[in-house]
Amino acid sequence: MSEKIENVKIIAVVGMSGSGKSVAVDYLTAKGYPKVYFGGMIYKEMEKRGVERTPDSERDFREMIRETEGKDWVVRQVIEEVKGLIAAGQKRIVLDGVYSWTEYKTLKHEFPGALTFLAVVVPKKLRYKRVAVRPERPFNAEEIQERDRSEIENLEKGGPIAAADYYVLNDGTVLDMQNKIADILKEIEF
Repeated sequence: MSEKIENVKIIAVVGMSGSGKSVAVDYLTAKGYPKVYFGGMIYKEMEKRGVERTPDSERDFREMIRETEGKDWVVRQVIEEVKGLIAAGQKRIVLDGVYSWTEYKTLKHEFPGALTFLAVVVPKKLRYKRVAVRPERPFNAEEIQERDRSEIENLEKGGPIAAADYYVLNDGTVLDMQNKIADILKEIEF
């Protein structure tokens, strides 16, 4: 696509595991905006190849697919889904889970002027506490530290967070975070 897309706005939500990305994305999708989930591309491919989903197999597969198919494999799948949504008339789209600097750069190139990055950040100690008690995919301290290390070192996840257009500090209630996001949506006319 890479030419300016008229009247389309895409918001990409980024953050470390346990930061509140999913809560932010749920808030946006509850407003009726469709989402494209980066992890979903991994899950679909794992299922297609008959790979059982566990935290270890997901991590290994995320790294393997980018190593064997290219660092841009996931984002290429996402771009096709986004183009399909735009072709179907969608004007507001949410991206959930940009992982790497390559993905960030590819999206910025593919959708110039249409893309805004929103990073959800939280103090590490609070994030680790939340991850330990979350109902889906809880991690103990050692597991979340290993996931952080893997995502930062092997997937270059820090780049999209550092280069985000907006930051939401998620150190309060869900309503606090939603209000912060609402203010950003007004500012960017999303």
